[in-house]
Amino acid sequence: MDSVKQLPVSTWVKIGIALASIIVVVILLRKIASTNKVVLGVVGFVVCTVVFFSWVYNRNEPKFLSPVIDRIAPFFPSAGAYNAKQQSNPKP
Repeated sequence: MDSVKQLPVSTWVKIGIALASIIVVVILLRKIASTNKVVLGVVGFVVCTVVFFSWVYNRNEPKFLSPVIDRIAPFFPSAGAYNAKQQSNPKP
């Protein structure tokens, strides 16, 4: 108990936010489960696609997905390639 008393207030705030977010996620999942499955599938697909292309374009994916994104990234545009083209001098 003494070690628990020594925890800073910021740690307790983070724990409270984590618990509140878990409760909100559970409530949202229960509400979503009662919706039309086709609509849920389309919305989920769109969200996953936007996140995937954001990762590929900005290269800010999680570390464990870097090997997968490294193989896929050459087929899609990236922010680095766009910036390199914008900084080069145009040919006369």
